[in-house]
Amino acid sequence: MSFLALENVSHHYFSKKNYTKALDNISFSIKQNEFIALLGPSGCGKSTILSIIAGILKQTEGKVLVNQHPIQQSDVNIGYMLQQDYLFPWKTIMKNVLIGPKIQNQYSKVTEERAQSLLEEVDLVDVENEYPDSLSGGMRQRVALVRTLITDPEILLLDEPFSALDYLTKLKLEDLVSSLLQSYKKTSILVTHDIAEAISMSDRILLMGANPGTIVETFDIPIEIRNEVPFLVRRHPKYQLIFDKVWDAFNRMNTQAATNEAVSTDEAIK
Repeated sequence: MSFLALENVSHHYFSKKNYTKALDNISFSIKQNEFIALLGPSGCGKSTILSIIAGILKQTEGKVLVNQHPIQQSDVNIGYMLQQDYLFPWKTIMKNVLIGPKIQNQYSKVTEERAQSLLEEVDLVDVENEYPDSLSGGMRQRVALVRTLITDPEILLLDEPFSALDYLTKLKLEDLVSSLLQSYKKTSILVTHDIAEAISMSDRILLMGANPGTIVETFDIPIEIRNEVPFLVRRHPKYQLIFDKVWDAFNRMNTQAATNEAVSTDEAIK
């Protein structure tokens, strides 16, 4: 049985004179503790889906369900990790991490001890009294991860959290995040435009097309790959096979989109 499900979700962005259909009839479900990746070009609505699940946006049509009940009526805890760390520069690392529990009135000495433990788990030792500007980009993203995990979310939304990092730091953080999410048994959705990242981290890839955003194809990641840490996935014999399948589908989608655009242009000229 699915834990999280989107049923026929569409979303429109309205202006005074017009509207843009960002998503069209999106349907998929996720099992508890499953990790899926939304893969697609910029502007295909990947981040819009996360915003709808998080309750930041209300879908124009369709349903978002948790355990077969509307997500708005559930008390499910959702964590959201973005491209930028959005740490408050005037607060120490520990105070940044504890923002969530304090807002939720769940702060206690035990919470602070857990925050300290999580910081050490992501290899951030003796930084609790430092300020964000003294940390590297990768360290700041690890702080952002701890800040997300400290509230113990049941669903974790990851919106291109590694895209602003250098390649080596990105690879290290992929391993760290993947290991932590498996350890804490989190249901997770990763938004990315990086095929290698999607294959390396997820159990399943949903390939999305744009204008409007739709799900074009789904790829199950072989169990042999899922059992490896992301860095080693790229060396696995089956990695190139699944990469080629996703790449071919991506190219077919782009070719079809270009053809459709050319046809529309010709008809408009006529």
